[in-house]
Amino acid sequence: MTAKQKPQFDNKQNYAEAGFNIAFYRKQVGLTQEELADLVGISRQHMGAIEAPNVHRPFSLDLLFNIAAVLKIPAAKLLAPRE
Repeated sequence: MTAKQKPQFDNKQNYAEAGFNIAFYRKQVGLTQEELADLVGISRQHMGAIEAPNVHRPFSLDLLFNIAAVLKIPAAKLLAPRE
């Protein structure tokens, strides 16, 4: 890569994994999408798009930290691949 070339990034899989993890941990604590969305200050539609496996919905670290706080888990668990 030369100094003039910019790297190309594709984070779709990373967002999909985070959304999958959010849905997993949300269900573990017994919250609906609507309840979690309300607690973190976003719409249910936005939460649904974040959790949808085929939708690439970027979201902020602030939102990630807020979701983790509501779910009472470390934010890193929302980013780590699950098996």
